[in-house]
Amino acid sequence: MSLKGLPPAVGLLLLAPVCAEYLSGYDSSTGDVTELLGGLFVFVPLYGAAALLIREGARRAGRGWPTMFLLAAAFGVMQPGLIDQAMFNPSYRDIAYLAPMLEPTYIPQLGIGAYLSLHWVAGHVVFSICAPIAIMESFLKPERRTTPWLGWPGLVVTALAFAGAAWFVVTWHLKTENFVPSTAQLAGAGAVVVALVAVAFSVRSRSVPSDPRPAPNPWLVGGVTLVLMSVSMVLEWTTSLVDWTGFAVYAGQLALLAVLLVTWSRRTGWGQLHRLAAAGGALLAQAAGAFVTQPLGDVSATAKLGHNVAFALGVVLLIILARKKAGLR
Repeated sequence: MSLKGLPPAVGLLLLAPVCAEYLSGYDSSTGDVTELLGGLFVFVPLYGAAALLIREGARRAGRGWPTMFLLAAAFGVMQPGLIDQAMFNPSYRDIAYLAPMLEPTYIPQLGIGAYLSLHWVAGHVVFSICAPIAIMESFLKPERRTTPWLGWPGLVVTALAFAGAAWFVVTWHLKTENFVPSTAQLAGAGAVVVALVAVAFSVRSRSVPSDPRPAPNPWLVGGVTLVLMSVSMVLEWTTSLVDWTGFAVYAGQLALLAVLLVTWSRRTGWGQLHRLAAAGGALLAQAAGAFVTQPLGDVSATAKLGHNVAFALGVVLLIILARKKAGLR
């Protein structure tokens, strides 16, 4: 790892787990500084190392965001399908609200709930991987945003850290959960992960815009992302819409956002400020949603509010600093 690559690599190692686990304020650790810091010993190598490996793998191969997105989707299946196995577990961690979210769209042949599975995969794609990478690359000069940060020793250490964290979580799951997925379920999830990785490295990024029209204002990109990432959250909170209608709405909003971002990215002038705006809009949607999320366990209202405010302000500050550091006025 070069000295120049050290700060963004460390930043991504820390930012990915914060966005993946802490920003939404859903767990019993909400507002408990000691627990939050302690959790990083597992979450940094689990989420941070995964994000760093995905970013480095794509950049070293000369690939761009299509590859990183597909690799993020592979991780989105791997984490709940093979590591903590929550995708198949109807009583994961004895969380009371999972069963009501699982049953309306349960697919017996696969042993999964369509709504919950989409929720987990999409959440990892956006919050665990893509948004943190976009944020950290915004801190770099244009010529450094697509170059590797790690040398081979750094890659090996990062891969070993991820493997160790994944093994720890799998072992913990086997000891604490009264559920083990079938061989077919694990094999199916593994096959999907392998297929997504293979497709990821078969696509290439465009070197020049293919649409002569100007890219939209970054404020519009961020605003649209914020709104679309909030639709399913609002419906889930206000109507408990987690049935097939809710699934269709959730999948539709994600598909619409993906189409818009892909279409806009082909236009002249699309750049890092637009990517930062999209990442920032997604993180702000998650930070806002945390205020109406009821954490697991016995979390006081004061601890919850303090947690939510601190992380929401942190997101705003991070976006402002990334914009200024990149020299984007």
